[in-house]
Amino acid sequence: MSDAKQKILLVEDDPGLQKQLKWSLGDYELVLAADRDSAIAQLRRHEPAVVLLDLGLPPDADGASEGLAALQQILSLAPVTKVIVVTGNLDRSNAVKAIQLGAYDFFQKPFDPDVLALMIARALHVHTLEVENRLLLNQKGGSALSGLITSSESMLKVCRTVEKVAPANATVLLLGESGTGKEVLARGVHELSPRVGKRFVAINCAAIPDTLLESELFGYEKGAFTGAAKQTIGKIEYANEGTLFLDEIGDLPMPLQAKLLRFLQERVIERLGGRGEIPVDVRVVCATHRDLAGMIREGGFREDLYYRLSEIAIQIPPLRERAGDAVLLAQAFLERNAREMGRGIKGFTADALAALEGHGWPGNVREMENMIKRATIMADGTQITAADLGLDDGPTELQPFNLRQAREHAERLAVSRALAHSEGNIAQAAELLGVTRPTLYDLMAKIGMK
Repeated sequence: MSDAKQKILLVEDDPGLQKQLKWSLGDYELVLAADRDSAIAQLRRHEPAVVLLDLGLPPDADGASEGLAALQQILSLAPVTKVIVVTGNLDRSNAVKAIQLGAYDFFQKPFDPDVLALMIARALHVHTLEVENRLLLNQKGGSALSGLITSSESMLKVCRTVEKVAPANATVLLLGESGTGKEVLARGVHELSPRVGKRFVAINCAAIPDTLLESELFGYEKGAFTGAAKQTIGKIEYANEGTLFLDEIGDLPMPLQAKLLRFLQERVIERLGGRGEIPVDVRVVCATHRDLAGMIREGGFREDLYYRLSEIAIQIPPLRERAGDAVLLAQAFLERNAREMGRGIKGFTADALAALEGHGWPGNVREMENMIKRATIMADGTQITAADLGLDDGPTELQPFNLRQAREHAERLAVSRALAHSEGNIAQAAELLGVTRPTLYDLMAKIGMK
């Protein structure tokens, strides 16, 4: 471990008190500032965990207005920093006001060195615990759904729903356009469930001819049909004790819908050409881009099967409705492709970012992935341009009128673009945004970006 002393920022204009505190707090490295502007500069430079702030700062040395303004500015730039305010002996009201504004604690002049040292130690301990807790939460939150990249509130809501339903044994139906990440979420359901150590078996019902799909799902006995030279188990039986993912369930033929319904009701199957019932314990997760309700009305899908499949139905938003995700995904795909192809491409030009944000993405994440791969191959420079993407600058997105929504939208977009421009480097992104690294981490946590 490093023996370097922990830094504490002391904001105090009295040289005598500066010297006294520096002597009393010899176990720490004191960074000094005499006014609000220098305090903010030192805060940005050193990012201390604790700040000792005298409320009587110039030009209002006899009052507290400048000190309280400095307190608010410090907490806005570094919300997790613990600010301990220093007040005069008869200035308890301003100390209480500082606590209401978010200060961690206060002490009065003349101070007791032992009490102050204990107060600082407690503040540092609390700060360390908060930082560790955020790291643990981020690690926990990013493990099971690690294949999904998002900062969108609508998509984060989907992730929270997946986390809630995964431990249960209910059948899950994932609804959404093609390319929105339904299989990633299906795998998340499996990996967050008690069945995580067992098989995850996926089958695309639209990719297999109707004549073969039944044997693929249920298996067959030797001699069941021409070419059946040996007994073969189906996907359902193969997934026993694990999770079965039926993609594009809306393309399942009507005869097979009836057979799947019986399995879901009885939890037994019969192989083609077989006579015995085989019990199977499997968690079923389905997905489709089709309008199943409309298919039911038109007679293309069984209503009773729909209710069996949709014990938990989750609607996945398309990429065009996931604010800020286009830039995040593009940067992730570019980084992966550039590494795999050995290309020295670093980020996107401004016109490319505008094009990414303005495009409608009818093919969703799959379209994005293919586009970035093609652009990585074709790009001539060290940055991908809108021309490399084959896109023009998109139309400016309509901004919300609600001030809170507008602020959140602006923060999300600014953070996404800064991270894209800095290739995910937190220090560079914070510099672009004009904030400290702790502030950027807090902003990322606030908007759910990992």
